[in-house]
This record gives sequence, structure tokens and C-alpha cells, in this order.
Amino acid sequence: MAATDPGTVPPRGSAGRRYRRRLRSRIILSFVLLGLGLTALFAFLTQEARNRVENALVEDVMNRNIDEYARRYYVDPSRNPDLPVQQMFARVVKQDRFESLRIEEPDWYDLPNGNHNLSGVDDNGEPFTYKLAVRKTPEEWFFLAYDLTQAKQGEEQFRRAIYGSVFLFTVLSLLLGWWSASRVMSPVSELASRLGRSGDSTSPAPLAPHFPDDEVGELAKALDDYAARLTEVVQRDREFNADVSHELRTPLAVIRGAVELLLSRPELDDKTRARLLRIQRAEQQCTDLISALLLLSRNERGHGNTDVARVAEQLLDAHRVQIGAKPLQLQLEGGTGQVVVDAPEAAVNVALGNLIGNAVKYTQQGAVVVRLLDNAVEVIDSGPGLSAEDAAKLFERGYRGSHAEHTQGGGIGLSIVRRLCALYGWSVRVVPGDTQGVVATLTFRPNGDHDFDG
Repeated sequence: MAATDPGTVPPRGSAGRRYRRRLRSRIILSFVLLGLGLTALFAFLTQEARNRVENALVEDVMNRNIDEYARRYYVDPSRNPDLPVQQMFARVVKQDRFESLRIEEPDWYDLPNGNHNLSGVDDNGEPFTYKLAVRKTPEEWFFLAYDLTQAKQGEEQFRRAIYGSVFLFTVLSLLLGWWSASRVMSPVSELASRLGRSGDSTSPAPLAPHFPDDEVGELAKALDDYAARLTEVVQRDREFNADVSHELRTPLAVIRGAVELLLSRPELDDKTRARLLRIQRAEQQCTDLISALLLLSRNERGHGNTDVARVAEQLLDAHRVQIGAKPLQLQLEGGTGQVVVDAPEAAVNVALGNLIGNAVKYTQQGAVVVRLLDNAVEVIDSGPGLSAEDAAKLFERGYRGSHAEHTQGGGIGLSIVRRLCALYGWSVRVVPGDTQGVVATLTFRPNGDHDFDG
């Protein structure tokens, strides 16, 4: 089963920058596609219209000329009539020459009446194209050829000019899209920049005065309103946490003083002393938890030189008294003074105490081993293990594992551990043991290292 770590959050602003780049690219791409589509459609329609008009004109001219050629032929069949149009070649084949035409011009022989497009390569290897008008009567066949070779060359030049125009307008669309995207995205980028600069401030400066009364200005006003409401909520939450912390510390201080006073009496019996010590440990746990929650609510890191080995030993001593007759051994492995953390003792106490407390709570027999490593501490138990569902939801607030039916707790302990790890740049991992139980590892960052290892 994979390790369960608190998730990491990408650096602020990086997703926004990627999104702005994608939006700018989409604007540019839209301009390019629009320019390419419109010019390509215009070029296609222009080419099609030119071909249709040219073909209609040529066929009209050929139809009139072949009719005129036939008329002139019938006026004087003994001579070949002259054509009034250049680039045209006319021929008449009489009935006795029909079969000779099959050999001389096999392409012409089977053509029906009408206009036909013919092309090929001449004896010199030069391509030619012509349109042939055919009029067949029982006595004579009339043919009129119109040379389109130069027209095809002109059509090819026109096509290249059209393609060049499409390319030119596409490039112009790209430049126009680039310019328009920069103009459109400039106020959005400015808004994001100002919003990013004000993110670390407890009272962010208003954004709306820096933008005109347009869509971006409306967005800035909405962000200002949202920031004001969010700042009010955060401020109210901080004031509430500070008030609760102060109000709870006062009775806890009274409890601490009373317990210390009672413990100083020599006539106390062992049972009463054990109960007073338990009250004293509970008061210390409440004090540490209040301090840790106050740090989390303020989102500020406290400092200190906390000996993890000493904290672990104190936590194990406290749980040894509470387990009673449960057949469970609590062991500490590793030398003292190996791990010193730059954090308040309360924060380390709450983070490590939740891991040890869960191990003791869910292990009915066997052992709970707290092992000190170079820059981490492991809590190894011989409990019922970890299911896939528990591993996926273990650090969610309010989630209680599948083995928590007969235990007390609100399911927020590991959620607090995760938040402390996020605050101090620590990492926590809970995985199944090699044979049974669970291994929870709390890794501390080295002093001076502010990276988050999640």
C-alpha cells in the first residue's frame, strides 16, 4: 500500500500564469484560425467563381463559333471557312472520312455532341490543354478546338497568387491576434500581479481604483469585496482563537497551581497522588494543544529547541500510567539528544502525541515502539493494521478509521498533525507494517531548511 502523505499545494501564482498563457494562446489561435478560414474560403470561392465564369465564357464563344463555322461551310463546302477568333482550330470531317478519323484522332472519334476538355503532351514533351466543341450530323462532323494552354498557365499563376494571399493574411492574422491578445490580457495580467502582491498582506490594498469601469474593473471590484469579507472572517476567527486561548489558559493555570499545591502535601496517599498526576498531565496536554491550535490559527511558526527524545519519553510515561492492565509494552529506541527541532515543545508534543496516542489506542496487546532516527521519529505498533480506505482518508478531518468503533475521539487528531506538518515543513507518513500493525513516521526538516517535504 502506498504511503499516505499530506498533499502539497503548488506555488501561488504558477497555475494562474499557466492559465493566462493558455488564454493568450487561445486568443491568438482564434485569430489565426479565423484569418486562415476566411481567406481560404474566399480563395476557394474566388477560384471556383473564376473557373465557372471562364468556362462559361469559353463554351459560349466556342458554341457560337462552331455554329458560325458550320454555317460558313454550308455556304461553300468546297473551301475551309476562316475562323473569326484566334487560338481556335476548326475541322470538318465528311462521311467518307469518318473511319479515317478513328485512326488520326482516336480521342475525337467517340466524343458526343457538346464541349469537352482534353489534355496531353505533344511530340516535344510540352503539356497542352484545349477545349473541343463537337457537332455531328449524318453527313459531316464539325470539330472546333480552343487552345487553353496559356489560360491554364495563367490559372496556375492565379492559384499561386491566391495561396500566397492566404499565407499572407494568415501571418497578418497571427500578428493581429498577438497584438490583440496582449492588449486584452494586459489588464488581466496587471490584476493578477496586483492580487499576487497583496496576497501576503493582512489588509490588502483595493484593486478597483487601478482599473477602468469595464469587465476587468467589475472583476476587481468583486475581488475587493471578496477580500474584504475574507479579511473580516479571518480577523474575527483570529480574535476568537485569541480570546478562547486566553480564557482557557486562565482556568488551566488555576488547575495547574492547585494540583502543584496538592502534590506538595506529604500526607497524600498513592491513589490520590496518581490521580493528581493524571490531572496534571491532562492539563499539560490541554495547554500544549491550545498553543498548537493558536499557532495554526495565526499561521505563524513558533521557535524553540525541542528535544524530541525527551518529549517522546514523557509521552510514553504518560501512556504507561493510562494503559492499566492492558498487555502492552511501550518502548523507546535510539539515543537521547539525536533530534532537536526548531519548534515549540507544544507543537512537537501535539504532533508526536497524536501518533503515539493512536498507536496505544488501537493496539490491544504487543508493543508500541518509538524509534528515534537521524531526522525523524517512527511509531511502530502491533495493532490491527491499515486498510486501503483508511490509508486514503486517514488525514481527513473528522474521519475515524474502520477499527474505531469502540474508541473515543472526533477524528481530528491526524488532521491537526497534517496542518502542523504543513506549517513547519515537516512530513508525516502512515503505512502498514511489514508483518502487522502500522508504522507512522514523522520527519522533521533540518534547521534552516524551509522547504516542505510532503
